[in-house]
Amino acid sequence: MAGPGRVTGVGGVFLRARDPKLLTDWYAEHLGLPVSEHGTMFMWTDEGPKGTGMTIWSAFPDNTDYFGKGSRQPVMINYRVDDLDALLKKLEAVKITIDPHREDASFGKFAWITDPEGNRVELWQPLEDKGK
Repeated sequence: MAGPGRVTGVGGVFLRARDPKLLTDWYAEHLGLPVSEHGTMFMWTDEGPKGTGMTIWSAFPDNTDYFGKGSRQPVMINYRVDDLDALLKKLEAVKITIDPHREDASFGKFAWITDPEGNRVELWQPLEDKGK
């Protein structure tokens, strides 16, 4: 569909939380999300590595285990990271739950953690697009 009247990107991600301030502070401290009075804003000027500036929207089957085996979590957020191994070492040092499973794909490296509200979170280190 071309022209006006279409979605052009993901404008926000919103989480329901028992304690919104605590959850926001956790993401700021452990994942480095910059926090303002309106939440966290990512600008595509932060693209890194070059050629990887994208956001994926995807629907999964209701019975997927991708959000965690047996999980009924309705949404999972994928955060782009600049150095997956370094971040995982920092998270491990403060006893954050890290899924031991890792995936390497032609477009990046993946790992999963659990936030203090029990949400499974995907971390993705994109690989530089050599064609750009």
